Formats: sequence, C-alpha cells, structure tokens
Amino acid sequence: MYDCIIAGCGFAGAACARVLAEGGKKVLVVEKRTHIAGNMYDCPDEHGILIHRYGPHIFHTSNTDVFAFLSRFSAFFPYEHRVLGKIDGSLVPIPFNFRSFDLLWDAKSAKNIESRLAAAFPGRAQVSVLDLLGSSDPDIRRAGQFVYKNVFENYTAKQWGTVPSRVDPSVINRVPVRLGYDDRYFSDPIQYMPSKGFTALFEKMLNHPNIKVELNTDALRRLSADPDIGRLLWDGEPFERTLIYTGPVDELFGCRYGRLPYRSLDLAFEHINKTHFQPASVVNYPNEEAFTRITEFKYLTGQKKDGSTTILREYPLDYDADSQRGNIPYYPVMNQRSLALYEKYAALASRFGNLFLCGRLADYRYYNMDAAVAAAVSLAGKLV
Repeated sequence: MYDCIIAGCGFAGAACARVLAEGGKKVLVVEKRTHIAGNMYDCPDEHGILIHRYGPHIFHTSNTDVFAFLSRFSAFFPYEHRVLGKIDGSLVPIPFNFRSFDLLWDAKSAKNIESRLAAAFPGRAQVSVLDLLGSSDPDIRRAGQFVYKNVFENYTAKQWGTVPSRVDPSVINRVPVRLGYDDRYFSDPIQYMPSKGFTALFEKMLNHPNIKVELNTDALRRLSADPDIGRLLWDGEPFERTLIYTGPVDELFGCRYGRLPYRSLDLAFEHINKTHFQPASVVNYPNEEAFTRITEFKYLTGQKKDGSTTILREYPLDYDADSQRGNIPYYPVMNQRSLALYEKYAALASRFGNLFLCGRLADYRYYNMDAAVAAAVSLAGKLV
C-alpha cells in the first residue's frame, strides 16, 4: 500500500514524509508516542499556558531554503533569543560578552580586557573560551579562566555528568564568547518562532493525501531488520520498498553491540500566579543549583496572559530506557568510544539497500532543528 514507511514523527520524519508525498509517493508514518512533532511537541497546560512538553526549542538558521520550506506550513514572528546566567549572585548575558564583564568586573578591569580582546582577535565577532585559555596574553588567559570557571566548568559537569576535561571540545565550543555587546544567544540572520506553535506547523506539514500517520505505534514491534540477510520485514512480511528510520539506531538492531550513551533530562514544570517569573525566557544556573536552567515559555511563544505563567527546571541525568525518569535520549555523548560504536551500527544499516537513517537519533548527532530539516529534505529529494 505504501511506497515508503517512516519510523518517527519528529522533524526528520515529518519533513521526509512531506517531500516524498509531494513527489507522488504514498507514505506511512508510524510514531511511538501518542502525538506528532517528537520533542518539538507543544501544547497548552492545564492553566492555558502554551508549553514545550520536552523542553524549549527555538528556531534559528542561516539556511534560507529551510526557512522557506517551513514557512509553507506556518506563519512566523520575529524572536531573538536572549539568555541570562546567574553568576556571583548577578544575572548576566550568556554567551558571555562585554556587557557580562561590565556587570561582574570593576570598570577599569572590564575596559582593559575588552580592548585587549578586540586587539587580539581583530574582525572576529566571537571566539571560543578555549581560544582565550590558549592566548599568550596573561590578561586574556585570566579572562578565559574566569569565564571557564563561572560559566562552563560546573554547568558542563552537571549537563554531562562528568568532568569537563572528558567532554568533547565541540560541546564547549557550542557556546562562544562574544567580542562586543551583542547579547543574542544566536547570531543567525533568521530568528523566528512559529505563530501558532510547533505542533500546528507539524499538523499542516503532515496534511497531505499521500501521508497517513499512525500514532501510539512502536515501529520496532512491526519492523524486523536482519543484517545477516539484509532484508527488512514489516508485520512479518518482506518489505522491499523504502524505509526511513529516525529512532535510536542501536535499538533497531536490538543493541547487539551495547547501548549508545545519551544524557537525558528530568523536567519539572511549575505554574506560578504571576505575569512573569523571570526577566528572560531562559536563565542558566551554572553553579550552585542542581538544575541547569529555568525556562519561562511565554517569552518563547509570544503568549499574553496576565497573572499566570509556567516555568520549567531541567535536571540532567543519564539516559535509562527502562526508568521512569530519564527515559528520553536527548543528547548523544560524543567521544571516540561512542562514535566507534555508532559506526558499527551504521555499518549494519548499510547492508540494507532500502533502509535509510535520518535524524538526531538515527545519525547520532546533536542536530539543531534547521540541520535536521535540511538533512531530511535532502534525503527525501534524492529518494523521489
């Protein structure tokens, strides 16, 4: 009945489905959860506040093609994400920038380091904290040590459950140090949020006569992938058409080489009878607290509601598929061992001529949503 079956209804699965459907393919999308949109799922809570059920998601990109594709399914409103961090009792801009130095250092020291940074990195808008730590200028190294200790060290240990020296440097480089007063969290030229939320965007993306969605359906209960013979079975019958898998690739093969490591989150939502709880959508807590950040969703969604708001505290923990807490794989733990393990699973997948991996879990990469969409549109375009 179907030219393609897609396992998973997050951005990777939904974008693949739409492109394939518009190319004339009949597509079945199966989703384990009871809703579409994957971790992008948003919905009103019991107080009428639109929340992101699996944590905050902000759209930003420099890819005009991705934005044009998504704009077919939703109107967007401009939104520039700003984050504050609690450091030495003060709330300062994150990523760390000249305003952060102004708030935490005395005026003379702040101006000195700002001029030294501008001279040391001419024409650069931002640098890595590792660039500062490796500088030959002792004042710049001191600034790097301050930022590393107060912004990265404890936050990284909480987020990843290990000492920072054991975390891949690319993780630390995701949050730069800005050489100026730009206090936006992202520097991409396109920064918007969907006017009616992400779930509404997904509903329109999936609304096509060639697409059927089955919720509350675990693909792994219907799919069998035997790499020894390179054949897929669906509902016990050989399936020789296209199958796109967006779930955890280790689970596709019964974790035969062991589980890929992830970090997960314990999400604690709280409703507060105030118009606003904090001065920004996200406040990071890199040091004393057990949680890493607090999100207040009304900033992200543009929702206006006096005397009522909902916040979210995030407590990182190890992923455990069998636990009541931490059973969602959020962040792949990138190191040489885990990447080597992933390559073993990818090699198994390559034995099937009609099986394609796509998405954050299947590719074992921490995609931003624009990169996930771009990869899915590219794959589906080739399959069409």
